[in-house]
Amino acid sequence: MEKKRKTIVLGVLGVDAHVVGNKIMAHALEKEGFQVVNIGTFSSQADFIRAAIETAADAILVGSLCGHGELECRGFRDHCVEAGLSNIHLVAGGNLVVGKQNWEEVEKRFQDMGFDRAYPPGVSPKKVIEDLKIDLANNQKSETRIKNRKTIFFF
Repeated sequence: MEKKRKTIVLGVLGVDAHVVGNKIMAHALEKEGFQVVNIGTFSSQADFIRAAIETAADAILVGSLCGHGELECRGFRDHCVEAGLSNIHLVAGGNLVVGKQNWEEVEKRFQDMGFDRAYPPGVSPKKVIEDLKIDLANNQKSETRIKNRKTIFFF
């Protein structure tokens, strides 16, 4: 039986035209066997969520290089949950904040907003992909365990 390729929605959030990192990440993901739905630049949260629903995506990767990622990402997890994507894997990366800030603090703020991972500027696509493979494999195992339970829980 052929293994289903994981689908990733990728784009640049908000009023941000920085496309080079987006193209590099899309190419690296495709090379590693992911199905990439690249929604491009100037994308809203609703654009990401619509694409994830339409493609039954496994993850959303949000890029931001203009420094407004922290503002643009607020409420993203809540909007995913409202749209029925409570288990979607959320990742943010790039120049997510304005100015030089302590990365550990920035990362924690994104985790507090519901992102599973956040990456600083200059992160290697290889690192993101390695983490993504592990995280999605772990998510699959969790979903299988939940589906195999006799009791159904509603959250």
